[in-house]
Amino acid sequence: MKPTSIPLIALVLLSSLPAVAQTQAATSAGELQLGVEAYKNSHYEQAIEHFQKAVDLDGSNLNAHLYLAKTLVSQYIPGVESPDNISAAERAIEQYQQVLNASSEPTQRINSAKGVAYLYLNMKKFDDAKKYYQMASDIDPNDSEPFYSIGVIDWAKCYEPRMETRARLGLRPGDNLDPRNAAQKKACDALIVKNWQTVLDGIDSLKRAVALRPDYDDAMAYMNLMYREKADLECDDLAARAEDLKTAGDWVDKTLAVKKAKARHAQGEGLPDPGPQLSDKP
Repeated sequence: MKPTSIPLIALVLLSSLPAVAQTQAATSAGELQLGVEAYKNSHYEQAIEHFQKAVDLDGSNLNAHLYLAKTLVSQYIPGVESPDNISAAERAIEQYQQVLNASSEPTQRINSAKGVAYLYLNMKKFDDAKKYYQMASDIDPNDSEPFYSIGVIDWAKCYEPRMETRARLGLRPGDNLDPRNAAQKKACDALIVKNWQTVLDGIDSLKRAVALRPDYDDAMAYMNLMYREKADLECDDLAARAEDLKTAGDWVDKTLAVKKAKARHAQGEGLPDPGPQLSDKP
């Protein structure tokens, strides 16, 4: 090679550097779009690969983090403890956390907080789930969903130990803890210490959910369950127990009334909107 050709080659290489950088930046956006198309065509593994490439090429691409997380969540099966399933949940949580750490945009932060909370809830990490639902609620206090979800978590935390206690005592489904029975009274006192404040917190959260969304039939159904939790703990106040059981029944009636109204509306209006789909904007 002639010596005079070396500067020419160097000049060509240097002049191409901005184009290479632009190509890499465009590649992150391009991988994001390819991932969206794959997702729309139900090619979820391909979508995950494209979104992961988009993240790897540009870690500041928050849409890529969100879409990768959402697609991983779509592949997660609640209750399945296989390593691959748990890995999908943990990868999704990591991507949502990246958005929470970097974004100041409220919708992105809310969606990410809810995404993390949903995964922790289904992994039965109730305290972690509650923390992230509370985070979402702090960002948007007018959103009924986090209040409902916190209420569900509080119920789940109370229900399991109470049912274990009832099973140990041999109680039938319709029986309440009886203060005249020494063993049951002792068990009731222990459950009050463990569950009472959580029951009250759960009722409060569910009431706020219904106040924000008066036709929230799922929240109403859990109000019934929470008042039954409360009633079973009222071993020393049978009048309060009777009142709370009546309140629980009233919430059943309200739930059925709302469900019937929604069914009539659906018959008159046709099928409901399936909800938002994955698009170019999270």
